[in-house]
Amino acid sequence: MNQASHCFAFEHDFIGSWRCIPLCVRRKLDLIGLKLKLNHWLALSQEQRQQLVDWPDEHQQLNALRDHLRDCTSSMADGMAKNLPPACSEPWQQPNRIPAELIDAAQKQGVELDANAWSKLDELERFALCKLARPGHDHHNLPAAFSEVLG
Repeated sequence: MNQASHCFAFEHDFIGSWRCIPLCVRRKLDLIGLKLKLNHWLALSQEQRQQLVDWPDEHQQLNALRDHLRDCTSSMADGMAKNLPPACSEPWQQPNRIPAELIDAAQKQGVELDANAWSKLDELERFALCKLARPGHDHHNLPAAFSEVLG
């Protein structure tokens, strides 16, 4: 799987229309430390959104993505996309340790998630599960995510 541009089946309701920011783009935003609001995303053209989905995730290309998004958003009504600390040692970046909140979420869903299964997931899959299981998030896609990623 090309995790830079992979969209999950559970995201199918907005793939192509790109009315929401897909997880592959959200991962890139976390990696570059940039907060792109949904309003920013929706102000971009369909072609621009597709370009962000397809954007490679190698280090040099991610640096270019940060600059590109700052340029694209600088004149938008919501102002330039805000800087955040780039993701570093986030739970989804650690294949050897399952986050406690994800273990709890899996148990509540009746899903078996062990260290072996977690370590076999790629970074985007771990990212998706962590984002969908975090406290305060609408968990309606979590069962489908567990099924797709672990199935």
